[in-house]
Amino acid sequence: MPPRVVITAMGWVTPLGEDLDATWRRLLAGDNAFAPVTRFDAASFATNFAAEVKGFDLAATITDPVELARHEGAGLHTRFVLAAAARAWRDSGLGKHSHDARRVGMYMGCGEGSPDIVPFSRANIASWVESERRVDYAAWARAAIAPNGLTAVAEVGQEPHTPLAHLAALIGCRGPAFNCMTACAAGTQAVGEAFEIIRRGDADVMLAGGSHSMIHPLGMTGFIRLTAMSRRRESPTTAARPFDQTRDGFVMGEGAGVLILESLDHAQARGATILAELAGYGSTADAFRITDIDPAGRGGAGAMALALRQAGIDPRETIDGPSGRRPAVQYISAHGTGTSENDGIETAAVKAVFGDLAPRIPFSSVKSMMGHLIQAAGAVELMTCVQAIRTGWVPPTINLKTPDPRCDLDYVPNVARDMRPLGGVDVCLSNGFGFGGQNDCVCVRRFVA
Repeated sequence: MPPRVVITAMGWVTPLGEDLDATWRRLLAGDNAFAPVTRFDAASFATNFAAEVKGFDLAATITDPVELARHEGAGLHTRFVLAAAARAWRDSGLGKHSHDARRVGMYMGCGEGSPDIVPFSRANIASWVESERRVDYAAWARAAIAPNGLTAVAEVGQEPHTPLAHLAALIGCRGPAFNCMTACAAGTQAVGEAFEIIRRGDADVMLAGGSHSMIHPLGMTGFIRLTAMSRRRESPTTAARPFDQTRDGFVMGEGAGVLILESLDHAQARGATILAELAGYGSTADAFRITDIDPAGRGGAGAMALALRQAGIDPRETIDGPSGRRPAVQYISAHGTGTSENDGIETAAVKAVFGDLAPRIPFSSVKSMMGHLIQAAGAVELMTCVQAIRTGWVPPTINLKTPDPRCDLDYVPNVARDMRPLGGVDVCLSNGFGFGGQNDCVCVRRFVA
């Protein structure tokens, strides 16, 4: 039998905060982090607001000046994931125990995030104006290597794989090290693949999660051109409206989430505190279009079904609860972007998996409050599932005022829900679906020895 895999610590950096429990309280309160962009002048952009991480200081987490100097000049994506991982590692207690560093690995879903991305973007944009296109490539090169353009340090710093090198140095990981680039599904996929690495015996401990920062001119422009982002400039705080009939796209966020996964034997041998058990993982591809997902939701449904099958859970089964029979899954963290088509497709996928039980399962989107963290989203949203298991509460989908006939499930509208009178939360799913039909789902449940 493959080893059981448990979650022994978590750390995050989000637009709503960095402290695990304080940020969770803000989510339950329905707070949001949407405001005009401050990182660059976005006044002329169709979407000029986002969910930025404010007041972030890596020195607040990594206090050793020598260690901090090793990461000087690192991109935002690197700094975010270092802070999240350092907190998780500290809380796990692993640093107090001897372990084989070759059995400690990493699987991350990190995108770009250089501190120099704004001037770099300007240099690239300037080089592509019509007048420049008639000149040879030397003009582009001059713009790119200008003082405020692309430098060698900036080039290395913005690469998606760079956070792994910094993270390996910080923690001392010498085991498997991977980074996946599956867009909005990456954080979920990274956790799922780390889970499989432990199950097949290639590591005892895995740091898994994601990090991303796309709040820069190129990142914002790309999603605006794709018509994927909300354009409610006049009311940013109500712009993210997953599952609402008036939704018009997501709000960009940024941040990182890192979970410590361990084999059960390893965790128990060192007396670790176990937060939850990672029980199943499913991954599928739609093979439909380069950006759009299958309108029938077959890929998403397939990923959920695979995760549940691996966990040994029948999605059509009910179990005993304090007030009668209830679904075997008590909460689903939705991908829930708030884009015009994706919410309806994800709803259809949930119905396909759970049948008549689908309307009875709370199914909410925290993107309505912290924005879309892109490659970090899946890891952070899985952490909210663990918090739901630990506390018995599920977070709301805020700004849900006008029901969409296509979206007719229980999205926990506007107010968090106390699940404790119904028996609490024992089993959750967390969905991460990416452009082009990359679908990933993980199943997490309350740990029972």
